[in-house]
Amino acid sequence: MSTFNGLVAEFPDIRIDFFRKHAGHHPPLACFLSHIHSDHLAGLESLRSPFVYCSAATREMLLRLERYPCRINYAKGILEARVQTYKHLKNLLKPLPLDTPTTLELAPGRCIQVTLLDANHCPGSVMFLIEDTHHAVLYTGDIRSEPWFVNAVARNPAVVEYTCGIKTLDKIYLDTSFIQNVPFQTKANGIAELLRKVAVYPDDTIFHIQAWTYGYEQVWIALSKALRSRIHVDDYKMRVFSSLTGKASNDRFSSSIHLCPEAPALAGYICGNTPHPGCLTRDEHVRLHSCERGNFCSVVRGSKVVSIQPLVAHLSNGAEIAEVGVGGGGDDLERDAELDTLSSADVEAVLALLKEKGDLSQESRSLLRELLENGVNTGRNMSLDIDISSFGEKNEAAILDAFRSIGQKRQPPSSSFLSTGTDSEPPLPKTITFPYSRHSSYQELCDLVRIFQPKDVWPCTVNPTDWVRDNITIHSLFGNFCSGDSFTHDLEMERFASRIAGPLDQRVSQNIDTSQPSEGDIGMPTSHFSQTGQAAEPEAAVQEPERTVNDATAGSVTSQRSIGSGRGCSDGEGRKSQEFSVVGTSKRKPSSSRGVSSVRADAYLNMARNLIGGEWTPIGLLSTFDHHTTLDKELGGR
Repeated sequence: MSTFNGLVAEFPDIRIDFFRKHAGHHPPLACFLSHIHSDHLAGLESLRSPFVYCSAATREMLLRLERYPCRINYAKGILEARVQTYKHLKNLLKPLPLDTPTTLELAPGRCIQVTLLDANHCPGSVMFLIEDTHHAVLYTGDIRSEPWFVNAVARNPAVVEYTCGIKTLDKIYLDTSFIQNVPFQTKANGIAELLRKVAVYPDDTIFHIQAWTYGYEQVWIALSKALRSRIHVDDYKMRVFSSLTGKASNDRFSSSIHLCPEAPALAGYICGNTPHPGCLTRDEHVRLHSCERGNFCSVVRGSKVVSIQPLVAHLSNGAEIAEVGVGGGGDDLERDAELDTLSSADVEAVLALLKEKGDLSQESRSLLRELLENGVNTGRNMSLDIDISSFGEKNEAAILDAFRSIGQKRQPPSSSFLSTGTDSEPPLPKTITFPYSRHSSYQELCDLVRIFQPKDVWPCTVNPTDWVRDNITIHSLFGNFCSGDSFTHDLEMERFASRIAGPLDQRVSQNIDTSQPSEGDIGMPTSHFSQTGQAAEPEAAVQEPERTVNDATAGSVTSQRSIGSGRGCSDGEGRKSQEFSVVGTSKRKPSSSRGVSSVRADAYLNMARNLIGGEWTPIGLLSTFDHHTTLDKELGGR
């Protein structure tokens, strides 16, 4: 999920993908929307000015979008939902063409040039190249930068002066949904795998495609063609996708207009006097379905249906990375309820109410607290994963029922199989999975940054506590692909680390520093970050082993693993011979010998991690002898 706050330091008069007010900042003179996933729409419902610039496809789909935010009625102990649309923005939404530099006047004598570039994420999704006489930045929004995509961007005439080195971007605002060094299958490979799997099922098999958000339209098109069947969708989806086609005039002989490449294949078109329907249909009597999960059609309800479920990626050891709303947009194609933005006091009130009324497990309460606090910190609504049809005529639902589902939503589905009707053949699975990530892998992000070599990179999906705890920095992730050596976000994280560590961190650090015997002994840093913004690594501290793709999934209870903005790893290429580990980044390999202060360093690091939060790290007792440099032996131990 995007955590970007909409502010662009180089262009303080604009906002991108976040439309709530910022204290201490002047109102924007222009706004930009990259696509219609819900985590990029925060505050847009109450916007009254200025203009919002986007692609034509995004505009038409947004005007037909329905959301169901809920507020909490504490007195009744219920959630009250309301219908929210964006039809009132009809006159504010201004579409811009792709790959076309456009000059916008923010104020008399103040102009910027904006170019929209395809983002390979969902229909209408774009990147923004923003320039003036002093600065140039690229905002990617959500992006899948596959190899073919990076090659296409590199030769795009609108950006070629930046990819060939004539000019340099000041900053790339980058989609960092995935920063673990895990390779992803391409979309084409994922679709090919899916087509091979569905081909072995009997011809009368009914499939339901679990595409709850925008971005899987190419899967629909490929399946429809391969199985020679149209896809049944509910009225809501049909209205949204039908908006992507139109005619230039009322003349019946005029040409059709398609607002994105997928539009004619999805919603159809007219050639001469002959209408050609798209792959989407309201007819229920077809083999492929993607109808609303809260209100399945009669065919899906009355048949043995095989579910088709997209994943992020297959791992080399056979495990899978599950798609559980990573990167946002979780249920935008469904009319699901979502919780309005809460304050910190609301979070505590909700948890207290649930504790009083319900029997949620500790694990569920911890997950719920994490999700609610994340919504507070990012200013975004939280999906409740509940279809609006379950709210009844009064659009009300019990709080306990709503939040119990959240605690269970990440549990993997149980495996089941469909009988083939013969004893000689093994049963076919009732759920087909295939890799199809809508976001870039870490290596793909590196490829994109490499062709531009910007001065700086700003991550748009960040969990600050995790980044500080794991010593994740822009320097370690993308520093070798940038032309600059100062990274604004690293400095921001350094300030954040000092705030959460506080005076205690500094005092303990000073005490440890004064105990060092000489320069030759292992040293202890005074903060989690070096002055350059690169994560500093205590050389004799507890060193976790380098994790590989196999290590990341070994020992899992299930065969699926969900990852998001994790700790950065290196693929070993183009990294200036730096050594990387899970703990952090250092230009020197950690020593294998343990100095006299290493035990104290271990205790310090464990204490610092526990102060930050997350999983508790035990701290062993230290002996009072030898200046607390040896572990105390347990009584009765040998």
